[in-house]
Amino acid sequence: MNVLILAAGYATRLHPLTLNKAKPLLDVAGKPMLAWVVDNLGGVAEIETIYIVTNAKFAGDFETWAKNYQHANPEFQFTIVNDGSTADENKLGAIGDINLVLTRENLARSDLLVIAGDNLFREPLTQFINYAKKTEATVGVHQVTDAQAIKKYGVVTIDADGVITSFEEKPKEPKSDLAAIALYFYSKNVLSLFTTYAAAGNNPDQPGLFLQWLYRRKPVNTFRITGQWLDIGSKETLEEANRIFADIKD
Repeated sequence: MNVLILAAGYATRLHPLTLNKAKPLLDVAGKPMLAWVVDNLGGVAEIETIYIVTNAKFAGDFETWAKNYQHANPEFQFTIVNDGSTADENKLGAIGDINLVLTRENLARSDLLVIAGDNLFREPLTQFINYAKKTEATVGVHQVTDAQAIKKYGVVTIDADGVITSFEEKPKEPKSDLAAIALYFYSKNVLSLFTTYAAAGNNPDQPGLFLQWLYRRKPVNTFRITGQWLDIGSKETLEEANRIFADIKD
């Protein structure tokens, strides 16, 4: 299994903090956000390579970070993929980036775990991975009880087996309180469908849009993330992350 971390955005809502530093490299409680993401993969023996897809502006910074992290954690192997974009106006979008890495790095022969580089979890991802690798496709879901906050996410309904029965990105009237978060497992049997999705001219931006397309064609399972989860999209959530993660020891 390979891992792909999405880190090619420009995080304009966090300016000026992200003018000269990629959002996943911003500090959270004393270390880069990205380090927390990768730390949560510790103990997953089947990981082959961790790919980080980023842009031309920050590719060098991620190369430096990966080299230093790998020196301290030799069990992980990293490859940085530069998607060639230079600004928010010419970015490929998350699905475009996934398809780029799959094609350029020839990853279709192994399963793939996809994580957004700005999503933080208090708990290791081992339980998610252990469940997901028995399925064709699985997405992490989190209960969001705030009726307004849930409208910012992809909202799913599920059957008794936890399989998605409906998916709507940023709905005006959510059908449930389950948000699909940027934590995805795709078996090698599913990965070719990214090319199919792209070839049909579908929206390459939010990663949830692929799920919205996929669940009508393949069963997409869900795994509930019951521990704390933070989607760092604003200065307020960044400050909250600093408070929450300050009590976690290396």
